[in-house]
Amino acid sequence: QAQLVESGGGLVQAGGSLRLSCAASGRTFSNYAMGWFRQAPGKEREFVATINSNGGLTRYTDSVKGRFTISRDNAKNAVYLQMNSLNFEDTAVYYCAAAKLSWTTSRRHDYDYWGQGTQVTVSS
Repeated sequence: QAQLVESGGGLVQAGGSLRLSCAASGRTFSNYAMGWFRQAPGKEREFVATINSNGGLTRYTDSVKGRFTISRDNAKNAVYLQMNSLNFEDTAVYYCAAAKLSWTTSRRHDYDYWGQGTQVTVSS
């Protein structure tokens, strides 16, 4: 059974960095687009970043451009989110997701598999 497991979340001070990892198992996701979403308390889950199947194309929501970087290692069946210059508004549960598409997508309903999430808390 396909599974996505996030790790790397935690508590960090404003201005700090974290690197989230998403380990996929149960099937290969090398031909899937991968994405990161986040959900803050009382808010809907929102798109953060996406990467296409071969890693050559990425897209970001405006609020994280220049601070976050999504990458993938298809040999390890993994995707990453490097987060720099974190601020309080980045506090949320971060979810990894996989879409059965080769291109990028920011739409939640395009994603077929979801992880359980990892908490990121930024202290001001």
